[in-house]
Amino acid sequence: MSKNQNKEKSLLQMIFTFAGEKKMYYGLSIVLAVLSVASAIAPYFIIALLVSQLLGGQRDFQIFLKEALIIAAFWTGNVVFHAISTTFSHMATFQVLGNIRKQMCDKLSRLPLGTVLDIPSGSLKNTIIERVDSMETTLAHILPEFTSNLLLPIALLSYLFVINWKMALASIICFPIGMIAMLSMYIGYEARFKRTVDSTKALNDTAVEYINGIEVIKAFGKSKTSYDKFVKAAKENSSSFIDWMRASIWQFTIALVIMPATLITVLPIGGFMVLNGSISSVDFITIVILSISLIQPLITVFAYSDDIAKAGVIFKEVFSILDLTELSRPKEDKEIPIDNSIKVKNLHFSYHKHIKEEEKKEILHGLSMDFPQGSYTALVGPSGSGKSTIARLIASLWDPDSGSIEIGGVNIKNLSLESYNKRVAYVSQDNFLFDMSIRENIRLGRPEASDSDVEKIAKDSGCYDFIMKLDQGFDTIVGGSGAHLSGGERQRIAIARAMMKNAPIVILDEATAYTDPENEAIIQKSVAKLIKGKTLIVIAHRLSTISDADRIYVIKDGNIDSYGTHKELLNKKGLYKSMWEAHIFAKDSDDEIAAGVKKC
Repeated sequence: MSKNQNKEKSLLQMIFTFAGEKKMYYGLSIVLAVLSVASAIAPYFIIALLVSQLLGGQRDFQIFLKEALIIAAFWTGNVVFHAISTTFSHMATFQVLGNIRKQMCDKLSRLPLGTVLDIPSGSLKNTIIERVDSMETTLAHILPEFTSNLLLPIALLSYLFVINWKMALASIICFPIGMIAMLSMYIGYEARFKRTVDSTKALNDTAVEYINGIEVIKAFGKSKTSYDKFVKAAKENSSSFIDWMRASIWQFTIALVIMPATLITVLPIGGFMVLNGSISSVDFITIVILSISLIQPLITVFAYSDDIAKAGVIFKEVFSILDLTELSRPKEDKEIPIDNSIKVKNLHFSYHKHIKEEEKKEILHGLSMDFPQGSYTALVGPSGSGKSTIARLIASLWDPDSGSIEIGGVNIKNLSLESYNKRVAYVSQDNFLFDMSIRENIRLGRPEASDSDVEKIAKDSGCYDFIMKLDQGFDTIVGGSGAHLSGGERQRIAIARAMMKNAPIVILDEATAYTDPENEAIIQKSVAKLIKGKTLIVIAHRLSTISDADRIYVIKDGNIDSYGTHKELLNKKGLYKSMWEAHIFAKDSDDEIAAGVKKC
């Protein structure tokens, strides 16, 4: 579905787009709302009849009691039908909100990682959680209550015209006057509403940034000055709403005072018409009774216009995410790879695709690389040279600008994301754990794995011992982003999770960056057992950890500087050799410092 098609949809069409199999619930809700309206209107006619009987001399209590019971029955029907109507509409609405969130989350999983990272996390969270949730009341009540509050005054006004068209007009004279005041509130509406939306997003983004950076803030003693940005965002957010309310308060007050004041015109005009015989006293009293409840439902209907406008804006925000360009992948594999070898051909890539072509900074400049099946290949080079970018492209987190990546002779763009993801296990240095138990975090690698499978992979990957030392063992809750564990422990859990996946291609991007030398040796030994027969790609700064690789690519400024085995690269006396010498010097210095500390 194209973006233009989504923009052309009405609010009702957008609601039904997400309602799924519960569309009929909205239909039932409307039918029940109509019955509720009918039940609400009927008592007015019975009251009019009752007044007519009283003025006509009727004094039989039994007749009045019967009519009173009928009124009570209709009142009960109104309440019951309305309750059931809103129950159905709420059930459909929760389906709508759930489907919106599911589709948005599914969409994020199909987007290039760069696209997701370019959207502030606070904005995404605000749209998916708060903004979508704020539509619940509107969507649940707009169909049944909008219908009932519109039908009721139409039916009453029609009956008033049947009684006397002049009095019918007299009963609605105040309405257009109040409407003028109400409509004047909408002058500058779009700009004011946009300000509230933008300021709310900015507040969410700033709050997330402040919370994520709280450790740095406290460490550098900037707690008093660091949240100036947050304070400004909070003030702007509150001001956007307060200023809007101040600009509308007088119009709103005038409208609410004038619009319901039907008796101001009905009483004097009706009284004059009774005196000159233009209308009977029975009809006059009937019109007075009915006119009292004529305008309030219309005010309620009009009040929904603001909620409808907000819901329309939120749906546009939702579709602005759902319409983002996804990774170019088919739903099903077009070809089947013959093995798990990887070929990178003439790869070009730059981040931030939305930036103008002339302003882009290309990161990779036509790289071509081979990763034979079952081989162990390392990528090394200075920071910022493009090593992690290559790994992320192979892991299909982005699409290259040009060039291709092939698995077993098949371009990865001809493989479905689901199929490709099963082939690749990727562990980055910026690993992420979910706020649940260690057991469940590891099980994410293979959801159907049993508890014994989880514990076995933990033993095989060398993290079983430290897990068992925790108070709750495998049932220990790791906290948000794994905050209850050290950086090294988080990495070891992430590696166990990747190993649990048992994918034929394994990519480790600085996967042992936060571990101490002793644990790094344990992890390397464990990983070596688990990757036998797999295609392994490792990115490392500690060159000693990859000296036994089958092939080492040295990356510099987005190009391949050189490649070969450890011995071959040392003999070439190029960048790799200078990096190796710097690594050995740093390692010896660290050993000397450690020995000196121990001696002291």
